Amino acid sequence: MLTSMKEILEIAEKLGCAIPAFNVYNGETAMGIFNAADEASACIIVQIYSRLFMSEEAGFIAPSIVEAAHRSKCKIAFHLDHGSCDEAVFRAIRHGCSSVMRDASALPFKENAAVIKNVVRFAHDLGIDVEAELGHIGSAKDGVSADYTKVEEAIRFCEETNVDALAVAVGTAHGHYKQDPVLAIDRIRELHDAIPAALVLHGGSGVPDDQIRAAINAGIRKINFGTDVCLAFLDGVRQVDPSIIGVDVFMKEPVQYVKRFALEKIRLLGAEGSNG
Repeated sequence: MLTSMKEILEIAEKLGCAIPAFNVYNGETAMGIFNAADEASACIIVQIYSRLFMSEEAGFIAPSIVEAAHRSKCKIAFHLDHGSCDEAVFRAIRHGCSSVMRDASALPFKENAAVIKNVVRFAHDLGIDVEAELGHIGSAKDGVSADYTKVEEAIRFCEETNVDALAVAVGTAHGHYKQDPVLAIDRIRELHDAIPAALVLHGGSGVPDDQIRAAINAGIRKINFGTDVCLAFLDGVRQVDPSIIGVDVFMKEPVQYVKRFALEKIRLLGAEGSNG
């Protein structure tokens, strides 16, 4: 069933687990994710990048995600990931998202807070939850920054914006890591104890399992996986007999690869059975 992100993250807080947020790119990646959620009886978050909502592709994939979420026996949030502008947020809401991320983290603190406060104001009026980012989480190709989100700033940011979830800089990055990241577990714990917003870990793809578990124990409640969804799908494509010309048959294996990957992460994050 289509559910608010806040409700799902409150379940995670109660259970002491994290909810996987999977970025999907087409019908097949979405199908693999939904099949995994149903098999594991898990609450999950299905995400689409801002660039897809700003293109005509959203008109094809978003309605199918909303329909699948309504039909699922599990609680599913449909989320805009890294909304690059207010227009992306508006489009995501029109396409049925139950939550949005407005990413203004490249701006100075004051401007970031002002942007998010405005988005929270109109989104909450529509029953839409909001995620923001504080402490810019960059690209893995540029290396992982040790400039972590400051606790005092996170407290101020939450007070000023009333945001529902906050992505924090604690040692991760987006994309392929050049070496295994080492997360700032103590900083995660400090942030969790200090603010009401659910803590989000971006750049979950490629983070070692022991680091994931430690981050959850410290208070992370949502973990994003984008790159690894792509890799699982492409691994499945490479296994298919190239002589197969029926596209529906060809795509069955990639769907299974995505499903297996999603099941692994659902179990790693402790979200199996979280649907109750």
